[in-house]
Amino acid sequence: MSNAHQEAIKQFLSLMETVDERMKSTFQNMHQGYPTEALVRFLKARDWNVQKAHKMLIDCLQWRIQNEIDNILAKPIIPTDLYRAVRDSQLVGLSGYSKEGLPVIAIGVGLSTYDKASVNYYVQSHIQMNEYRDRVVLPTATEKYGRHISTCLKVLDMTGLKLSALNQIKILTTISTIDDLNYPEKTQTYYIVNAPYIFSACWKAVKPLLQERTKRKIQVLQGSGKDELLKKRRFWINPSQQQWNCR
Repeated sequence: MSNAHQEAIKQFLSLMETVDERMKSTFQNMHQGYPTEALVRFLKARDWNVQKAHKMLIDCLQWRIQNEIDNILAKPIIPTDLYRAVRDSQLVGLSGYSKEGLPVIAIGVGLSTYDKASVNYYVQSHIQMNEYRDRVVLPTATEKYGRHISTCLKVLDMTGLKLSALNQIKILTTISTIDDLNYPEKTQTYYIVNAPYIFSACWKAVKPLLQERTKRKIQVLQGSGKDELLKKRRFWINPSQQQWNCR
């Protein structure tokens, strides 16, 4: 890390010493014992501009406090049948780890429907999954591989994608905005696989809604992407059975 980056981190740490105790508490819950690494994520998200990164983090901490994010895992969606319907219509799961130890999260985008509840319920569900990743999945990976792991890989399976998916733009936009502003630099790479011919039409609608730094992380692979993924990571997709596997 360059001297300029080290100085930026030092300045950021100094600024964070001045925030109130409530913000310090939620920041502690957010960084999970790695405050410097958390600051680096926000600095990267704002091209190492300390003032912009500081504002971004303060806004994030205020959002966490106002929406009681620290307690969101203890607030299940109710009633139970609605909770189950929301989760069952989102095909998301941890499929294992890459050879570098990064958790690999598989998302069945094409077959997810997001049609069992209002946008707010899906947003709550998404935030809960983010918090579970940050508080459980990533710390487990850190312990398992003996080094700090703060990012994951995502494989987006477009099998079954239809043009009707464009009706989900509102949900996707809201979720993308939440991730960009409050969970920056949490995904190292997005791999898109099994993209049907209509994917290009959906992509044209979604792409303008994404941050530039997110667009740069997206790789569209041919077919299931198995061969390409095996060159880079120890995981692969079996599209015929819709199962995700790690090696």
